[in-house]
Amino acid sequence: MARTQNLRHKVINQFIDAIRHQHISSPLPSQSLLADMYNVSRTTIRHVLNYLTKKEILACVGNDYVLIREPNDDDLLDTIIDLPDIQLDEFESFFYKMIQRRELQPGDKFTELQLAHRANVSPVAVREFLLRFSRYNLIENIRRGLWSLKKFEQNYAEKLFELRELLETHALTRFMNLPKEDKRWVQAKELLYQHRELRETVVDNYRTFSELDRKFHSLLLSAADNPFFEQSLDMVTIIFHFHYQWDDSDLRQRNILAIEEHMTILSAIVSHCDLQAANELRNHLNTAKQSMIRSLNR
Repeated sequence: MARTQNLRHKVINQFIDAIRHQHISSPLPSQSLLADMYNVSRTTIRHVLNYLTKKEILACVGNDYVLIREPNDDDLLDTIIDLPDIQLDEFESFFYKMIQRRELQPGDKFTELQLAHRANVSPVAVREFLLRFSRYNLIENIRRGLWSLKKFEQNYAEKLFELRELLETHALTRFMNLPKEDKRWVQAKELLYQHRELRETVVDNYRTFSELDRKFHSLLLSAADNPFFEQSLDMVTIIFHFHYQWDDSDLRQRNILAIEEHMTILSAIVSHCDLQAANELRNHLNTAKQSMIRSLNR
């Protein structure tokens, strides 16, 4: 597949994904704005719009393109998995570490070329990651190749917590009804043991809690057996594990408390105490919510 054709196919697939997840609204933005959003030429955008029109996903009404049906998997096109795709995971880890180390702060501007040079990856890999990351509304594409890290407000955090509570309380109910032979019961016991181990050294190793936190919530959400729940975990990870806007002066205390709350929830889970597990989970989520609000206010 020629390089230009492969690029067009990738952008078509990105458009379809964006439409399916309601990241692009109807009518579509202008062609020039779409070109800036995806960092491609207007010629490529026109090719994408023509394809989606032929598939009767879009229709041209006057000067606008409007959505007339939801795309599905059959509308996707084959693409070549090349080096930039392999580098996506590597750059994702690098980007999150920059946030965690506060090398990127709310309001900071950065270019794709700068990040590609620092991470030693292809600019294409950087661009693709940033386009995917932008759906969380935490970065802004100022113009082609230039981005800014946005600040999120308390209202944003509270809405995210509302979603988190709905998903995780539902997932916990599903977890408590798993068959006895399900491997996740063993994983819960192993995770409880890992929390006990970290508690012994948490005063010095409190920053390592973020990975254990992800394991805990990932295990919980896995019981829902729903890919959309897993996608929500990505957003939770970005906000709560890297918390780039938090005041981290009391991070040690927050993590120590979170470990204890996790252990209480896990103990109730492995003991099959449904009501206690549900109550302790709500208490844990409320603790995290209040911590973030206090931090944002500071």
